[in-house]
Amino acid sequence: MTKDADPFAFFPTAGDQPLEIAIFVLPHASLLTLGSVIDPLRVANRHLCREAFRWRILSVSGGAVPLTCGLGLPVDASLHDAVGTRPDALFVVAGYGAREMAVGLVLRDLRGVARGVGLCVAIDSGAWLLAAAGLLGGTRVTTHWEDLEDFAAAYPQLDLVPDRYVMDGRIASAGGAGPAQDLMLDLIAARHGPSLAMQVAGTFITSRRAGSESQIAAIAAGVATGGDPRVAAAIARMEGSLDAPESVADTARAVGLSLRRLQTLFAAEVGLTPKEYTLELRLQAARRMIADSRVPLAEIAVRTGFSAQSALSRAYRTRFGSPPSALRRRPRSGSARRPAARQTPLPRRRWNGGRAASHAPSAAPAGTSIPPRRGPAPPHSRRRHRRADRSAPR
Repeated sequence: MTKDADPFAFFPTAGDQPLEIAIFVLPHASLLTLGSVIDPLRVANRHLCREAFRWRILSVSGGAVPLTCGLGLPVDASLHDAVGTRPDALFVVAGYGAREMAVGLVLRDLRGVARGVGLCVAIDSGAWLLAAAGLLGGTRVTTHWEDLEDFAAAYPQLDLVPDRYVMDGRIASAGGAGPAQDLMLDLIAARHGPSLAMQVAGTFITSRRAGSESQIAAIAAGVATGGDPRVAAAIARMEGSLDAPESVADTARAVGLSLRRLQTLFAAEVGLTPKEYTLELRLQAARRMIADSRVPLAEIAVRTGFSAQSALSRAYRTRFGSPPSALRRRPRSGSARRPAARQTPLPRRRWNGGRAASHAPSAAPAGTSIPPRRGPAPPHSRRRHRRADRSAPR
C-alpha cells in the first residue's frame, strides 16, 4: 500500500480543530464513490460526537455537479474560489470524461488549491487530473482498473500500480468506491485510532481490505462464488490477457490444477466452462468499447483477441443477435449520457504488472490482440472500457 509505516504521520495529531478537507467533484462522477469518501467521515464525527472532520464540496463552476445516477450534487464553492484556502487535504473525485476536464484553467486552479495541503488524494479517475496538473511527481499511484492501459501510455514516467489504493508520501490514490472507503478508514485510524475505524466499518457492516491487493484479483475473487482461490487465480489470468488468451490447459497448469479439475470447479463456481467464460469476457469487452468509444472495429477486434474484424463480427452476432455496427448506430439515452469524445489513440501498450510495455504495430496472430485499454470485466459486470473516451454512466 505504501512505503511508509504511518502514511498519515505528516498530519497534525488529533485535537479540537477539525481536519479541513476540500473535495473536488468532476461531472459524471459516481454517487457511490463520492459517498465512500464522505460517509466514513460523517460516521466518524457521529461516533466522536463532534466535528473532527469538516469538508467542502467543490465543482468547476460552483454550480451543481451532474452525477452518473442523474442527480445534481449541490456544492459549496467553485474550485477557483478555494484557491488559497489551504485545506489539510484535497480529494479529486472523478469518473467518466476526466481527461477532457484536464484543461488549462481547471489545472491552474487545482494546483492553486493543492499548494500547501498535507495530502492530495485521487479517487477513481482523479489521477488523470493530478497527473495533468503535475502534482504526482515520481510517486506511486493507481487508478481505476479500466484506465490502467491508457494511463500507463499517457504517463509512462509514473510508477503506476494496479493496487486497490496506494499511499506514497503526501499522495494517495484509490481505484474506486470500495478502495476509497478503505482508504478513508485508514485516515480515520491514523488520526483517531483503530478503534474508531472499526466502529465506522461496523456501521457500514463492512471490513477493511488491504490497499496492496490487486484490483483484478479482488474482482476475480468476487466472481468465483465458491471461494476456491485457484479458480479466482484462473479468472484473474483470463481477465488480464484478453489480447492474447492462453489455452485452458496453460491456465490450469499455471494455477496448479489439472485441466479436468479446473473445468469441474469452473462449472460449479462460475456456471460456464473456462473457454465459454473467456469468450464472454472478450465479447463483453468489445461491446463496451464499441458503445463507449470511436475506436475502429478492426482495432477493437485486435484488442479483444480476435484474428480479424470479421471474426469479431461473427462471434458478436451469435452472442448478441446483431452486428457490432448496430450498437454504434443506436441513439444514446439517459440523463448522464453524452457522445463519447473523439481522441487520437494512444500508443498501443500492454499492462505488464505495474508498467506498460509497448506492442509492435504488426497485426496480431489469430486469437491474439492488444488488450482493451481499460481491462476486462466479468460478464455480469457494468464496468466499461476506455473511460477516457466516454462519459456514459457506470
